[in-house]
Amino acid sequence: MQRRLLSADHVATCLDGGLGTLRSLLDGSMPIDTAMARSLADALGASPAFWLKRQENFERAVDRAISAISPDEVDEFIRSVPAPGARARGKMSDARRAEEVRKRLVYFSVPNTKSWQEHYGRLVGRTDFRSSSAFATKEEVVLLWLRRGELESDLIKTKEWSAGNLQDRVETIKQLSRLKTPDLFLPKLRVLLAEAGVALVVVKAPTGCRASGATRLVTPDKAMILMSFRHRSDDHFWFTLLHEIGHLILHHAQTFVDTDEDLTSDVREDEANEYARRCIVPEDRQDEFESLTEDRDRVLRFSVKLKVAAGLTVGQMQKRALIGHDKLNGLKRRWSWEEINPVEV
Repeated sequence: MQRRLLSADHVATCLDGGLGTLRSLLDGSMPIDTAMARSLADALGASPAFWLKRQENFERAVDRAISAISPDEVDEFIRSVPAPGARARGKMSDARRAEEVRKRLVYFSVPNTKSWQEHYGRLVGRTDFRSSSAFATKEEVVLLWLRRGELESDLIKTKEWSAGNLQDRVETIKQLSRLKTPDLFLPKLRVLLAEAGVALVVVKAPTGCRASGATRLVTPDKAMILMSFRHRSDDHFWFTLLHEIGHLILHHAQTFVDTDEDLTSDVREDEANEYARRCIVPEDRQDEFESLTEDRDRVLRFSVKLKVAAGLTVGQMQKRALIGHDKLNGLKRRWSWEEINPVEV
């Protein structure tokens, strides 16, 4: 796809099952059989035999990787590394243990346990991984969510990552908040971010995952913003998005996983929060903002001046205790999962 400059949507139209099938091919959960080999030959070129050989080589490589893990390490690897699907329970046969190892190596696209530790294990060690004490016990599902985001980012074509180009687009980005529904603003948002080298991915947080957003440099020239649409409200979504943009611009595209239930203090989180606040309410509008009351019409007029949705203004008023959390919530927009249409882990 990358070599031929083909989009994921284009290739998906050649496959039975569309994007769902393409996702399964990329995450390794669907093998290339004879029928799939023909479809890939039509979509991407080469012969069906070429694609069947790629699958054969892949299977051999995975088998070598599994056999290279010592028996003493296997059980620890299964315990410490999450995998999609139901967790294995009870005593496992050697064949089942090998399959569990395979699922993990393939999903995270790593050849061995050392590589997994280098790419993901340090996050569990809470390097640039924010979590409250309650959240810490759910790090497994967060890693699965983060990895699904990375896989989705592979489907998105972007220009080269540039913090400067991203900053140039922030004003336009926040104005998209005035569009009412995700199907209206997400396509435009993805284009703006892709022009700055950022892949925007929306993945629904699995049960137990309380993450709202994340940033990560997925390749040296591509950054990712991963959003969960937690709470499904415009004030929460747009503040989180601007917070993640702040991380990318201010903190050199380091990996951050953010939850609105964090109880710890971190100067970088404070900086990203302040960045998001200033995006919504610029410095030269602070005095007028602080004079706002529960007057609905006045809040609407002020939001028009800021060129943002009124829900964002209300969210900031509530966070800064200008009004109670039960006031003016009718100005916020809320969406159903059907309107958001997220990818699931």
